[in-house]
Amino acid sequence: MSTTAEQMRAWRGPALFTYGFRPFFFGAALWASLAMVLWIAMITGQIVLPSAFDPISWHAHEFLFGYLGAVMAGFLLTAVPNWTGRLPIVGWPLAGLFALWVAGRIAVAASQWLSPLAVALVDLALPVALSLAIAREIVAGRNWRNLGVLALLGLFGLGNAMFHCEAARHEFAAQGEGLRLGVGAAIMLIALIGGRIVPSFTRNWLMRNAPGRMPSLPEMPFDKVALIVLLIGVIGWIVAPAHNATALLLGLAGILHIVRLGRWAGDRTLAEPLVWVLHLGYAFVPLGALALAMAQFVPVIGVNATGQHLWMAGAIGMMTLAVMTRATRGHTGRELAADRMTTALYLALLCAVLLRAASGFAPEHGTALHALAGLAWIAAFGGFCLGYGRMLLLRRAG
Repeated sequence: MSTTAEQMRAWRGPALFTYGFRPFFFGAALWASLAMVLWIAMITGQIVLPSAFDPISWHAHEFLFGYLGAVMAGFLLTAVPNWTGRLPIVGWPLAGLFALWVAGRIAVAASQWLSPLAVALVDLALPVALSLAIAREIVAGRNWRNLGVLALLGLFGLGNAMFHCEAARHEFAAQGEGLRLGVGAAIMLIALIGGRIVPSFTRNWLMRNAPGRMPSLPEMPFDKVALIVLLIGVIGWIVAPAHNATALLLGLAGILHIVRLGRWAGDRTLAEPLVWVLHLGYAFVPLGALALAMAQFVPVIGVNATGQHLWMAGAIGMMTLAVMTRATRGHTGRELAADRMTTALYLALLCAVLLRAASGFAPEHGTALHALAGLAWIAAFGGFCLGYGRMLLLRRAG
């Protein structure tokens, strides 16, 4: 096939497998909402999963490596062909990759019935296959600029492998180095890719709708300094989360990335939720860094994992929802503008993040705040399935 369009038209199977974002975005959102339903049922004693992971570690693993792993697959399988000029993976090969992800979710949920090695092999099959596929495309397309993305994808997979090793040793993997490595790789991906797309999409919208002050160009010297400081801070958090030097580095990174975000003219995009949500999602990168820095000196914040949740639910959750809605609308021929339903999804997720963060400052109300945060999370991602499912499952726009 000579073009992406011809390759997609040649596939006569389900529309779900005509492009990478379709199965993985739909699957990620469905799993995000279903896993939260299961989590609420688990913590209230309604069900017990046959998982070898303790309940908190299962919860952390599935929202990081399960949900985010699917979103990353959908994003990269869609973006890399644009970066390299090569054809995307469609049809049965794409269906095979999606099946690997589904198998991983089943294996982790039923891991009491399998050996730890078997569970790890099944769950790691997708990140390994995805890394190999992306590496092939980057090398074949000589797209050396995105080798950093490939490296971070590899570190994300390594974090998953470490998580499995920690769980197999009966350690509390939800607070282990594997989880921190996975979160750290995800935050650096947001900082790296977000630093390209947020100012770019903002500039495009402003040029059409509100000429005037524009975002600074991406990858300026200041941006590189901010990224380096964040990288060093994240490395410190992974290996020595309770060290004062780590807190100082994360605090400095938080300040630098607030300044970086302020250079992107986000205050001029309030009329379009599809744009301002990108700025909101990125804002949780410095907010999480600052909260983690404060946790070293105000222990109650650290005990309640406020900073880590600002990164996981805030930066990762909000940025992925922003990317999924935008990419789905753009690649299915819809207008790049948020309707009321889409705006409601963003606001529901923001409520979930704020309620979960609030539990760190009001532990006496933790149970109620956790439940409300979970319901808001379900509304956001379940709502995505309902509102965007038709776009993802059907070929024709409309």
